[in-house]
Amino acid sequence: MLDTIPNNVNLADNPKLQRALLRWLPDFLDWWREVGPEGYQEDRIYLRTAVGLGAGDWAVYDYVKMPDYRWGIFLANPRKQDKIHFGDYIGRDLWDQVPGEHRKELRRLIVTQGDTEPASVEQQRLLGKTAPSLLDLRNLFQINVEEARHLWAMVYLLHSHFGADGRDEAEEMLERRSGHADHPRILQAFNKPIQDWLALYCFTTFTDRDGKYQLCSLAESAFDPLARTTQFMLMEEAFHMAVGETGIARVVRRTAELMKAGTDPQSVGAIPLQVIQKYVNEWSSASYDLFGGEDSSNAATYFAAGLKGRFNENDDKRYGNHLALDEAYSAKVFENGGWTTREIPLRRAMNACLLDAYMDDCGRVLERWNRVLEEYELAARLTLPSIRFNRKVGIFADQHYDIQGNPIDQQTYDAHAAQWLPTTADYELVQRSMIPVYEPGKVAAWIAPPTRGFGGKPLDFEYVQFH
Repeated sequence: MLDTIPNNVNLADNPKLQRALLRWLPDFLDWWREVGPEGYQEDRIYLRTAVGLGAGDWAVYDYVKMPDYRWGIFLANPRKQDKIHFGDYIGRDLWDQVPGEHRKELRRLIVTQGDTEPASVEQQRLLGKTAPSLLDLRNLFQINVEEARHLWAMVYLLHSHFGADGRDEAEEMLERRSGHADHPRILQAFNKPIQDWLALYCFTTFTDRDGKYQLCSLAESAFDPLARTTQFMLMEEAFHMAVGETGIARVVRRTAELMKAGTDPQSVGAIPLQVIQKYVNEWSSASYDLFGGEDSSNAATYFAAGLKGRFNENDDKRYGNHLALDEAYSAKVFENGGWTTREIPLRRAMNACLLDAYMDDCGRVLERWNRVLEEYELAARLTLPSIRFNRKVGIFADQHYDIQGNPIDQQTYDAHAAQWLPTTADYELVQRSMIPVYEPGKVAAWIAPPTRGFGGKPLDFEYVQFH
């Protein structure tokens, strides 16, 4: 069966790796059937499959049943550089094999990244039942199979470079479950339920964008197989983020259209702008936590060892110093009744540096959404919550800040929380809008139509053929 797995890692010439993956494959398929998209396993989906690195190979379009999808294993083309370009090993050759002294740290990075991939499939498994259009349904399934392929990518690294420990970790990634009380996923945002499409669009905008920045930092790694694996993953991750960003833009457009006409969006089954804002606040702040603590000894270790760099670490214009020694990161925190500046040694602040780059990117996304509101001559604007708001991890955790990042007490926070984060009534409002539309070319009333189809096909193409 391994001859059906597209790859450029010489899988056919590695009997030991073949045997390991063959033992893992049935468990993977069991996992997919148990917690993959519910109710659509026998339908034919018009999907994109990567079968190689060439322009004609990376995106092959055809109908396929999802359990038969060809989950490939790919490394991006060799990097132009052949030397480590940051941390304590600058100038030494890149690693093709795992250095013994960094084995534990590399395994932790790969397992943590790998665990997010099946988690998102589990979170999204019921959304097909309320898809706003046939194209959106197809896009959901494309994201699902590609997240599963990303799991394959990390499992390949574990099996090929970490022996029995790697095989055990690969099995455990199929045993954990998103939101499970006793055996949850590693990162908390991947245990949050995604019960409607507005949450999906926020997840793919904000949480998958965290994935982009984590993958970019790993794509700088001195461990070449990890760097090249994540470089390939980034091509697929871009589509996931685009689904989210354009999805929210379509929701905003439909709401703005109604507001311009003087119609209450809620009265016709659309979503009020203030509810969209609450979802943005919820999912963006949950995604901030995914970067980890702003002051982190693990982050310092990863950077020093050359395992994980900053965003675009190899850009000499962006970073004049790739050693990151004798420098500090300044963080403004509220302590003991007043503001103070905390100086964090730069290597320990690598998570904060990555989060800053992410925040800039999210700001550009908000600007694009707000241009839709400008187009309809509305004064309202969507905003990004402060980096301090609603934090559970890092230097702002377990403190209370308002949406602008001003310190407040518990009583004030409790009094205003319903203005900032979705309430039960908000979730119920959105859920009432989730009426499925499966007729080609048609779209639900709460969202504007897509602007184009997928894979060169028109909007009214039959993207899913139901059995």
